[in-house]
Amino acid sequence: MKLLLRSAKIIDPNSPHHHKKMDLFIKDGRIEKIGTSLKISEVDKEIKLKDLHVSSGWFDSSVSFGEPGFEERETISNGLKAAAKSGFTHIALNPNTNPVVDDNGAITSILSKAKNNAVKVAPIGSLTKGSEGVDLAELYDMHQGGAIAFGDHKKSIAHPNLLKLALQYAQNFDGLVLSFPQDNKIAGKGLVNEEVSSTFLGLKGIPALAEELQIIRDLYILEYTGGKLHIPTISTEKSVRLIKEAKKKGLNVSCSVAIHNLLFTDDLLKEFDTNTKVLPPLRTKKDIKALIKGLKEGTIDMVTSDHSPIDIEHKKVEFEYALFGSIGLESAFGALLQLFTLDETIGFLTGSRKRFGLKMPVIKEGKRANLSMFSPEGTYTFTTENIHSSSKNSVFLDSKLCGKVYGIISGKNLIVSE
Repeated sequence: MKLLLRSAKIIDPNSPHHHKKMDLFIKDGRIEKIGTSLKISEVDKEIKLKDLHVSSGWFDSSVSFGEPGFEERETISNGLKAAAKSGFTHIALNPNTNPVVDDNGAITSILSKAKNNAVKVAPIGSLTKGSEGVDLAELYDMHQGGAIAFGDHKKSIAHPNLLKLALQYAQNFDGLVLSFPQDNKIAGKGLVNEEVSSTFLGLKGIPALAEELQIIRDLYILEYTGGKLHIPTISTEKSVRLIKEAKKKGLNVSCSVAIHNLLFTDDLLKEFDTNTKVLPPLRTKKDIKALIKGLKEGTIDMVTSDHSPIDIEHKKVEFEYALFGSIGLESAFGALLQLFTLDETIGFLTGSRKRFGLKMPVIKEGKRANLSMFSPEGTYTFTTENIHSSSKNSVFLDSKLCGKVYGIISGKNLIVSE
């Protein structure tokens, strides 16, 4: 297939065409020519879109679907279509399925189901068998099968020796260990951030201390063992400080923040909308300020949509019984543009690949086409009509977002959002 993109502004600091408005000719999945006013004969499709911008393809480090076991939430096929229409060419897929992705066969099955899709899948294997937090799973076998990291999604490692063993063992193949930051003995049966709002609403709270104590413990263990640790979705001011201090010590640690934790506070809970029930919980303005600063200064390594589809039967119930989670792929770009410059936003959406051992695409002649297409202009109200996922549980519903995602070009695949 021969594609010609007209007057696309390139946002890619690794490209010689960064911040230039160019035509791009793509033939059989490769960028053949980049120039101005290109004259190309026999083009299968010419793409002209209002205020078209392109960047190297976006990557999300924490995406959940449902298949196998929870197909009513999301299938791999439809989930990848939703990711593509949201501008993502690559996702890290969490292991929280039924059965849990905890061996080589499960990794192979996921990759097989995702094969030939425009969006590439990088599976995360469960750290422990069945994600039960008792015995280490077959980490090396999963690594051989294509797993990029290992963690029990949204489940903390209660036993400190288990984390110690995991960090030591994973060093044999340069594996990345994920540890969800929550001490369950302190979090208890908490539902929301422990603050004035939780008291006012009569909801059980999850104190910031539950996150921070777990991070302190994990960092001490990392200092002892060495290895590579990633702490997904931090949410408090002190968590940022702790990780900043650990990096100054030279510890090999990274962390992420969920996009909704950058925009919304626990004040949103007043309506008892179960879409606002997320983990970690929405915190305070002070926490948000620290998280944004942490991102800008590089203490926080990446953002994630933390995409977590939940079927209506488990969301449209009393707040106490609703499952944690919000979808986020469709709103990621528009939400980030509310807070950051375009260059910063694209940097956050593309820059986390390296931590997971994935190659960074670049917009250059001769390179495989791996492009996200978008416009940063305009604003809109996010509604269910903007959602491509099977589940509609979004904390961003009725929020004002910025820009527009047009779709992706990934190799020979062109996906354009309606």
